Amino acid sequence: MNIPQALDPIASAREALDDTVLESKVFANETTLIVRRQDVARVARFLRDTSGLVYNYLSDISAVDYYPEVRGPEGDGRFAVSYHLYSMLYNRRIRLKAFLPEDDPVVPTVTVLWQAANWLEREAFDMMGIRFEGHPDMRRLLMPADWDGHPHRRDYPLGYETIMFSFNKDEINQHKPYAKKD
Repeated sequence: MNIPQALDPIASAREALDDTVLESKVFANETTLIVRRQDVARVARFLRDTSGLVYNYLSDISAVDYYPEVRGPEGDGRFAVSYHLYSMLYNRRIRLKAFLPEDDPVVPTVTVLWQAANWLEREAFDMMGIRFEGHPDMRRLLMPADWDGHPHRRDYPLGYETIMFSFNKDEINQHKPYAKKD
């Protein structure tokens, strides 16, 4: 079997895709390509199908909420979506990242490239409110269908219960919904 020589993913993407790669970073031996959100599927297809790259396994899709900050090369991204790709042929990983604005957190789906993206994109939609344009079944995955909000957003109310200790026992018990004695 003749395996093609491995290519540099950053140089290859910059050369072939011209203006789609906004930034590239290598930190702790991890490569990240930051791309415009509308170009995510195009860059992912290039990384998967190009001889010498062959990032043929989508291992994860994750989302980040940078609230209250705004980040990204264009300075308008409250959210970021990261696609973690792995090349089984060359045993190397790459992260594809796109920043999304707060008022329109939409990115194209990659379910046409990897069927596993179906569940991963639905999780990001359910927990963070990121919408994936062209997704075949965009509905909640973990939360009930009538749930209001997205629990992994940083501005989502925590809704926790105060822990009972010996010093605040009476105060906590006042608010407990115990069954009433008849």
